[in-house]
Amino acid sequence: MSKFIKNNRVVLILLVVAVALFVFFRVSQANNADLASQFQTDVIERGTLTATIGATGTVRAQQTAVLIWQAAGTVDVVNVKVGDNVPAGFVMAYLTKTSLPQSIILAEADLASAKMSLDALLNSDTARAQAVITLREAQKAYDKAYNWRRELDNDRITVQEIIYKQVGAYKVPSLKEYKTWADDATKQKAQEDLDLAEAKFNDAQREFDRLTSGNAEEIVAAQARIDAAQATLNLARVSSPFAGIVTESYPMPGDQVSAGATAFRIDDLSKLLVDVDVSEVDINTVTIGQPVTLTFDAILGNDYHGEVVEVAQTGSSVQGVVNFKVTVELLDADASVKPGMTAAVNITVKELNDVVLIPNRAVRLSDGNRVVYLLVDGQPVKTNIRLGSSSESMSIILSGDVKEGDVIILNPPAEFPGPGGGPGGGFGG
Repeated sequence: MSKFIKNNRVVLILLVVAVALFVFFRVSQANNADLASQFQTDVIERGTLTATIGATGTVRAQQTAVLIWQAAGTVDVVNVKVGDNVPAGFVMAYLTKTSLPQSIILAEADLASAKMSLDALLNSDTARAQAVITLREAQKAYDKAYNWRRELDNDRITVQEIIYKQVGAYKVPSLKEYKTWADDATKQKAQEDLDLAEAKFNDAQREFDRLTSGNAEEIVAAQARIDAAQATLNLARVSSPFAGIVTESYPMPGDQVSAGATAFRIDDLSKLLVDVDVSEVDINTVTIGQPVTLTFDAILGNDYHGEVVEVAQTGSSVQGVVNFKVTVELLDADASVKPGMTAAVNITVKELNDVVLIPNRAVRLSDGNRVVYLLVDGQPVKTNIRLGSSSESMSIILSGDVKEGDVIILNPPAEFPGPGGGPGGGFGG
């Protein structure tokens, strides 16, 4: 036996070494398997990074108006109820005439009178026809007075008289003309006649121009009287200032109301908006047209979409924090979304496609550097990295010995024992 061992010592040594190595590797694999089983891992992949800004806000209508009574009185008729859609200018309720102040009652008569005056100005042709005749006659009178005064300026005037000539047994009248000097009294009288004829002609011309041009100033004045009377009458009623839905209604027929009492609330729900406050740190990344995702605690399981429609150019400071108001319009709101609801808003400020992404939870800060731990042959390997843009859950890898397909540890412990391990810390900024 000793001779066999002596002759085969080398072979036996190699056999023992092989067995020892086999046992070592099996134990190492088991240890590595036990260590690897402690880790949560993920495979690094390419994808799309969506950077968002989160905020909360309250849903509001595009327009809202609280309507009040302008005069005291007794409610006569109420034409609407909560939930009714009304057009702009619709009379929602009004007061009885007998309960109104005298000034409002008389405004109805003023309105009728003003409308008649305006109608006459716009539609009556009698005055225009008479103006044409008056202007023509004034023109003739002026021309006659002007020619007479001009003839007197020649100092001599033509005088005509009828004389009779004897023709046979009869005297026949004939016209004889001769020149004579005009005295000062005649000239003065001619000038006065001319001045009067010119004044009448100018008056006739103005009246003609006024009527033929539509009498703009009188039309404006008549319309102003109509508007004033109508405004006074409107004090006895409540009308919708824009098209919308009645969301609150208070008056009932027979109620006694006072001026200033609330009558209705109306909302234009054709567009729903959400106003949110964005920090001054993020406001320069927000622009009009960016897509938005909205969720509501009151509407579980539904996501809604919108877009940024307004970005404030000035901020407001509250307790030293400066925020800017950003307005978001809901694009697919349904009947479940109502004004006053609280919305969680995520504004997409950047979207990068086909980039290498790693989960933020895998990133640690070690010696002032950002690092991740890759799982290589069952062992964690610390790797320095440099990050680009980030979202709430993912970040872009700009540099580092990390590539698509690597297995990354999501929950590395604070310190790894042995080779490849090292101190770790919380996720740094």
